Amino acid sequence: MSDQPQTWHYGLVARWWAEFNTAEAEELAFYQGIIESNGQPALDLACGTGRLLLPLLRVGLDVDGCDISPDMLALCREKAAQEGLEPELYQQTMHALDLPRAYRTIYICDSFGIGATREQDLEALRRCYRQLAPGGVLVLNYYPSYGDAEYWPFWLLDRRQELPEAWPESDVRKRAADGDEIALSSRLFDLDPREQRHTLQIRTRLWRGDELIQEEEGTLDNNLYFPQELRLLLRIAGFSDIDEREAYTNQPLTSDTSPPVIIARKGTPANAVPPL
Repeated sequence: MSDQPQTWHYGLVARWWAEFNTAEAEELAFYQGIIESNGQPALDLACGTGRLLLPLLRVGLDVDGCDISPDMLALCREKAAQEGLEPELYQQTMHALDLPRAYRTIYICDSFGIGATREQDLEALRRCYRQLAPGGVLVLNYYPSYGDAEYWPFWLLDRRQELPEAWPESDVRKRAADGDEIALSSRLFDLDPREQRHTLQIRTRLWRGDELIQEEEGTLDNNLYFPQELRLLLRIAGFSDIDEREAYTNQPLTSDTSPPVIIARKGTPANAVPPL
């Protein structure tokens, strides 16, 4: 795998994110509460087109954004300018994170483990630790594979013979602000249980009336993490006081199928936990 994480968040996919991906009310309230209780400034790592970043700026929070995709960041700037907002945005990979100020809160929403190697994921956690002020928190969510009824069966050898899946018979098609229609479909291409990684493919099409103007395909590898493994990586990266909550209720995790949110705190010099 390349040193540069491979993602599909460019071109038509970036435009789809900008046009149609919006924050859910409970999700936004959760991150706003996390920032207000743990402190500012905050960093939206893998901010994309500003799905969470822009609403948090609207309510007056001090939040910067960082993303690997220049297409995503350009659309984020464009949307921000339309509202009179001027966020600090940086184009960097997670594992090369190196920004000019320390943060009290860093959050990674729906993006940890995407497109990178496991070594790069660990380095990303180390970089987050370094980028935080003492006592600051890293907040990230993840989706345990055993909770995904659609993909979990493909960990078994006989079901993996069915991969790649066929493309869906119909695309999800939505009308953009300028009247164009963007169609999107995805499928599971491969799953490697030894590497704990699955590969997805996405296909986007741009329609103007009945005419197909543009078509793009992309591939995305996702590293799959089990809870104990992810907690161990966070400890190796230097974090202490690692807690899990149900997304996005801020309640203690009670179900092994609920998508968890991890809140990991950077220890002060007096109580920091040394790496294993």
